[in-house]
Amino acid sequence: MTVQKTDEKASSLCIDFLKRGKIVILPTDTVYGFSAIVESGEKTFRTEEKIRAIKGRDEGKPFIRLIAHPDEISLHAKDVVPASLLAKWPGALTIIVNDRAGGTAAYRCPGDAWLRAIIAESGPVYSTSVNKSGKPALEKIADIVETFESDVDLIISSGDTEGALPSTIVDISSGTLRVLRQGAVRV
Repeated sequence: MTVQKTDEKASSLCIDFLKRGKIVILPTDTVYGFSAIVESGEKTFRTEEKIRAIKGRDEGKPFIRLIAHPDEISLHAKDVVPASLLAKWPGALTIIVNDRAGGTAAYRCPGDAWLRAIIAESGPVYSTSVNKSGKPALEKIADIVETFESDVDLIISSGDTEGALPSTIVDISSGTLRVLRQGAVRV
């Protein structure tokens, strides 16, 4: 099912699908992303596994986790995120930190207010570009629908994203800042 982001039911439909462990394609402030709720101990929808199967992505490469507010990073990160990075949130900056749950994790607080409102209601969501692993991200909504509509539960459309840059990815988990991908935000 494809719904326009401007449709009055888009938000509530999206929140409902995410809370029920469904896979949704969402527009972000960069490119479209496969999204699903980040599972906690009490919910086991296997959302990460479902996205990996659709995308054809191996388990060694984790997904970005989108959060609703910049200050939520302190709930997840063992590291203190530098104020200079937090000043770029909300925005297209992904920060890899040592996660309180163990290991490392990548977090982003997106610049799109509509998306942040969805996340505030559903909880953190996984996000990874809409493409088959190793292929370029799809930029035209018609291509996204044609390629993935039968694989996902809901597509929220906000038009084409031609020329959109992905998020910049920085890693602070080692104690020093390393830019892993220069994208939409200059670091």
